[in-house]
Amino acid sequence: SRNFFKMAVTISDFGSHDGKDVKKAVLTNSNNTTIEIISLGATITSLRTADNNGKVEDIVLGYDNLEAYLDNPTYFGCVVGRVGNRIAKGKFSIDGTEYTLALNNGPNTLHGGPSGFHKRVFSMEKAGDNGVKLTYTSADMEEGYPGNLTVSVTYELNDANELAISYHGKTDKPTIVNLTNHSYFNLAGAASGDILGHEIESACRGYTPVNDELIPTGKVASVEGTPFDFRNPTSIGARIDKVENGYDHNLCVNRVGVKDGELAHVLKVTEPTTGRTLAVKTTEPGCQLYCAGFLDGTNIGREKVGYKRFGGFCLETQKYPDAINQPTFATTLLRPDGEYTSQTVFTFGTSGKRRREEK
Repeated sequence: SRNFFKMAVTISDFGSHDGKDVKKAVLTNSNNTTIEIISLGATITSLRTADNNGKVEDIVLGYDNLEAYLDNPTYFGCVVGRVGNRIAKGKFSIDGTEYTLALNNGPNTLHGGPSGFHKRVFSMEKAGDNGVKLTYTSADMEEGYPGNLTVSVTYELNDANELAISYHGKTDKPTIVNLTNHSYFNLAGAASGDILGHEIESACRGYTPVNDELIPTGKVASVEGTPFDFRNPTSIGARIDKVENGYDHNLCVNRVGVKDGELAHVLKVTEPTTGRTLAVKTTEPGCQLYCAGFLDGTNIGREKVGYKRFGGFCLETQKYPDAINQPTFATTLLRPDGEYTSQTVFTFGTSGKRRREEK
């Protein structure tokens, strides 16, 4: 019967916020992979995939109700913007004009600000047979950013278990934009505990060192001899204690031989007990590896348990953090005569090694 299965996309109501209807989309393929997305924050709320034995579980941290997502202090599943990651001191200049943003991460601005895209209701429509497109227009000076910026985020799921996330943006004044998805993955199941046993194999040869406030110094350093070297498969937990509060660092995507605008392989994560795998490729130059060092068990998820420290990992594909203030980094600047485009593809799989049940 599998051959007759058609990709399915359904859209339903999920409440309202700020006078706008919040919608929920469900994308399903023939492999029993199901992805749920809500129009608040263009947020992935559920992502269910099979393990080596065919058992289907949710592998993203999340909630089962709109109220929790209206708060969502740790950005579960949402698209962050206008500018993902940190902007030092919440200040930047374009063409000699300085702009000042709200500070929401110590002395810095994080993920667009306190009322960034994660708090905004996007419109939602079907995109082809296997996707949904979410659109939002951010008004001039919203959260302190110049220009009316219209962005779209398209999620598409195919039968190869690839989730493609495509971003697009147009502005009427020079502005900055750096969109990413902030899903927290736990390939053993969202509430299964920590992710320290997950193994990463990465093509990244460099990373951007940071200061005490997690702002890049401006240098790109080799991963050689550091806890950021995953060129050989290594568990997340093997060296995480050598990094204060665990990984929250930008890896430099190895784009050697890959044209601008084309996808480059970043890394692959394998969870040994279930065999689930996750590979990521992107058009972006960077990928923030964040291992949930700030989770503390107070976020009660859909499973009715608190998500603990190191309970998930994020792969935030991006321009480098604080790029607008770092002349050597690829810029986040967008002008009216240009367009912002970005794509990231997550591929879900299994290692294929069926485990025997423990006797």
